[in-house]
Amino acid sequence: MIHPEIAAFATTLPPLRALAGIDLGEKTIGVAVSDTFRSVATPLETIRRRKFTQDAEALAAILKARGVCGLVLGLPLNMDGTEGPRCQSTRAFARNFERVLDLPMTFWDERLSTVAAERALLEADTTRKRRAEVIDHVAAGYILQGALDRLRHIGTGT
Repeated sequence: MIHPEIAAFATTLPPLRALAGIDLGEKTIGVAVSDTFRSVATPLETIRRRKFTQDAEALAAILKARGVCGLVLGLPLNMDGTEGPRCQSTRAFARNFERVLDLPMTFWDERLSTVAAERALLEADTTRKRRAEVIDHVAAGYILQGALDRLRHIGTGT
C-alpha cells in the first residue's frame, strides 16, 4: 500500500525489519537498505533499467533477499516544491510495483540527494569512473537515511 505521509507508513511497519530506499532514475535504480533497527542506511547496488517487468523483478529479488518490510522512494520534486513529470513517473512506478510486491511504500523528498552524494564521493577522493558507478545507490542511501531520521524523530523508527 502506498502511504503519502511517512507517519501513516510508519504505523504499518513490523518491528526489527529492514527498509529499502530507492533512487529512481531514467536509466538506473539506486537501492539502499537499512539495518533491522532502522538507524543506518547503507547503499547497496544500482540496477540498470530495461523494461518495467525486468526492473521490478530485479528489485523484488533484492528486497526479498534482504527481508525488507517497507520501501521509501525518492520523490524528485522541483526546487520550488512542485511536482513535474519525473514525480508522475515515480508515482506510476510505485503503483505498478505495488502489483509485483505487496509492501508498504512512501515517498521522500529527494531534492539535492544526488548533489549530497556527489559531494561525499568527491570528499572521499573517488575517481570519476567510480562515482558514475555508485552515485545512484549512494543517493538512495541519502534518501533512506533522511526517512529513517524522520521515523526516529516521530518515535516509530523500529
